[in-house]
Amino acid sequence: METKTYAGISEEYAKLEHANIVLIPVPYDGTSTWQKGADKGPKAFLEASENMELYDIETDSEVYKQGVYLTDAVTENTSPENMVDAVHDVTKKYIKKNKFVTIFGGEHSISIGTIRAFNEMFPSLTVLHIDAHADLRQRYNGSSCNHACAVYEASQNTNLIQVGIRSLDIKEKSIMNLDKTYFAHDMAIDDSWMDSAIDQMTENVFITFDLDAFDPSILPSTGTPEPGGLFWYETIDFLKQVFAEKNVVGFDIVELCPNEIDKSSDFLAAKLYYKMLSYKFQKDITEDDYDNAYNNKPLTNNLSKYKEKDDY
Repeated sequence: METKTYAGISEEYAKLEHANIVLIPVPYDGTSTWQKGADKGPKAFLEASENMELYDIETDSEVYKQGVYLTDAVTENTSPENMVDAVHDVTKKYIKKNKFVTIFGGEHSISIGTIRAFNEMFPSLTVLHIDAHADLRQRYNGSSCNHACAVYEASQNTNLIQVGIRSLDIKEKSIMNLDKTYFAHDMAIDDSWMDSAIDQMTENVFITFDLDAFDPSILPSTGTPEPGGLFWYETIDFLKQVFAEKNVVGFDIVELCPNEIDKSSDFLAAKLYYKMLSYKFQKDITEDDYDNAYNNKPLTNNLSKYKEKDDY
């Protein structure tokens, strides 16, 4: 995958030493079981981002001025296990640099590596899993690093909260914490789910967002679309509250499966990513703060257990 700056931003805002934000692309599609193409998701996302206005009306901000460093893509694909290890290592590397680390997949198995890294670095981690599918199988097709196993490890090692679920195998129900699972059919008739979910979160939150959480009427380009999903404004309203009330330490977005006919899904994914960044940095953004944002104003609310000041 060709490496360029995120959203076509100038080098001034794209260098690692000046960037508060790191974006790691993972074009991997080794274990998906229906529609292939999630490996093309990062490229489509980046192309859509280049055609997006960088002023966010709602937050009255241009969050790219916090600096967004686009890393080389993680291209390890010799095995699902090796891919997970590679994603884990690069994610942890940039957390140690005290960056706000974000990842764009790729299929959902990449999140096993991202969640593992964040859980090792941040105490009492909540994983907010927004998805159509439970992804709680311990193994699938001979591997524990399958897209159907994306949050099994998180269910054992973190405070896992699942939102938007509307498809699962009956065996997954025995693993699922029903008190911390918000099913789409219940969410459709009772909007108290937002406050309930947030109340069950610890202070540090990592978000893993599978794009098939959205209803396929607004995002059809995903590997396993499911009817009855989330819509735009309810989703960003929930995310806005999470970012406001909790310390979101990072996030990944997965399962964009682009097609040549309809580009709207690519653009929605690009807007979602930028909106989440805008919410994260809303409190820190002032009209002319870029020059001081990194050197004089470190992300003190994003510090991990281990802080490392490596040379760039």
